[in-house]
Amino acid sequence: MTHLIEVQDLRVSFRLGKNELQEAVRGVSFAIAENTTVALVGESGSGKSVSAMSIVRLLPDNAVVPPQSRILYQGRDLLRETPQAMRALRGKDISVVFQEPMSSLNPVFPVGEQIAEVLRIHMGMSMRQARERALELLQEVGIPEPRARLDAYPHELSGGQQQRVMIAIAIACEPKLLIADEPTTALDVTVQRQIVDMLARLQQRHRMSMLFISHDLGLVGEIASEVVVMRGGVIREQGSAAQIFNDPKDSYTQALLACRPRLDARPRRLTVIDDIMNQRAAATEEREPTVAEGAPLIEVTGLGKAYRLKTGLFERKVLQAVRGADFSLHKGRTLGIVGESGSGKTTVGMMLTRLTDASTGRILFDGTDLTALGPKQMRDWRRRIQIIFQNPNASLNPRFTVGQILLEPMRIHGIGANDAQRTQLALGWLEKVGLPPQSFGKYPHEFSGGQRQRIAIARCLTMRPEVVICDESVSALDVSVQATVLNLLLDLQEEFGLTYVFISHDLAVVKYMADDILVMNRGEIVERGNAQQIYAHPEHPYTRQLLAAIPRGWGARARAAEENTA
Repeated sequence: MTHLIEVQDLRVSFRLGKNELQEAVRGVSFAIAENTTVALVGESGSGKSVSAMSIVRLLPDNAVVPPQSRILYQGRDLLRETPQAMRALRGKDISVVFQEPMSSLNPVFPVGEQIAEVLRIHMGMSMRQARERALELLQEVGIPEPRARLDAYPHELSGGQQQRVMIAIAIACEPKLLIADEPTTALDVTVQRQIVDMLARLQQRHRMSMLFISHDLGLVGEIASEVVVMRGGVIREQGSAAQIFNDPKDSYTQALLACRPRLDARPRRLTVIDDIMNQRAAATEEREPTVAEGAPLIEVTGLGKAYRLKTGLFERKVLQAVRGADFSLHKGRTLGIVGESGSGKTTVGMMLTRLTDASTGRILFDGTDLTALGPKQMRDWRRRIQIIFQNPNASLNPRFTVGQILLEPMRIHGIGANDAQRTQLALGWLEKVGLPPQSFGKYPHEFSGGQRQRIAIARCLTMRPEVVICDESVSALDVSVQATVLNLLLDLQEEFGLTYVFISHDLAVVKYMADDILVMNRGEIVERGNAQQIYAHPEHPYTRQLLAAIPRGWGARARAAEENTA
């Protein structure tokens, strides 16, 4: 087998001060053969993205790579090439698709111009030739109405369409290696399926190699030929996809495989990394759904939200984000709301907390219609219904310490007799969410993503709410951190009798957490019922489409291969 890329003893450190170096990658070696897909997997901070960006020399200025490290491409050591040689190589021979297309695409240029720019620089095409080729590329990556989209700006496209444009730019010069760095992490399950299938087709059509970076082993199992598992800057295990998924040798690989919620089981607790690393037995007891008792805590009838958008000087367009939503929520149970971006699920959550006012309908909470309350009256009810947002980076004040973040809502709502008592309450909540007392005086940027989400949960709990809206609250987390946070949410629900509305596009997570499910599409509830029943026997075509898009991992891929050869 001919190797396209050989990474030999790669070591990368970052200079943090005059005399301080922090090692990010420590002696990593792997190879990428021609026309194959190699997956780099691991948690955030494992060194997988740093390893990949070293290949194209897109590291920060404070990065230090020692002389013994080598990255060979067709006999050339890329770490020794001049900046001019690397600029000629990037985009032409080796391309990159980044995780966040809105950060990668230039907001002031139409997407057609951005694709054409690569072709003019690397292929020497004229403006006209480059524009025609850009149109062909938009067609190839499945952009609807490609000719009209040539002159569209990035903000006028959906997240999935933006990522397709990034892929069009990356394959424009028919590279030999495509580096895909978490290209589907922020996308809905159906869009993710489309992107992964498209990447597989493009790889076969263009006979290119691919380095696929992800923390989602279900996804990796469907696309990779070889797998490299990283943790703490070192490779813990590498081998063929069949070997890694069927017979993992390293305890960390076993732990990563065990953390993901399964569709065929609902254990009382999810396995976390420490369980496997410390050889603790995984939970086998099934978690039973909570029984609905008594009258519903919340009853929603005819809930709707319409936005009036200005489309011209005197013209207005009405966008119906949610139409006629009816549902109820019993104390101590979890209601899952699933659907793609734009389905209206987050708008429902925002209306329940009155962070967005409903256009129509009623929200009865213990018999009181929240939609009829004024701002002052609603303030007292906000203690009883709280929300945990998707991104703690955006929802936590970076200028406040954790202590200030927790004390502020308690002061506003008169919880605790004085600051000394509030501090004791705050320290107690930090302990409940698994953070040490020292966290009280630190700032949000000093914590990992999972720890920041724990702070957001602690802030929510300072109000002692009865209902908690979890809006994509684990979707941005690594699978291992996600398992820890889900276990924490279940522990808190059991201890305090919390009622959850769990909003997510991750159907495996929703199945694990929810007792009942609402499936939303284009602002309407298209299916509802018991979570296990809906997953076992979906009735609506849209529900079946969502379930079919869930990554099934190596097992499903192996079964499909057997059926094709039978």
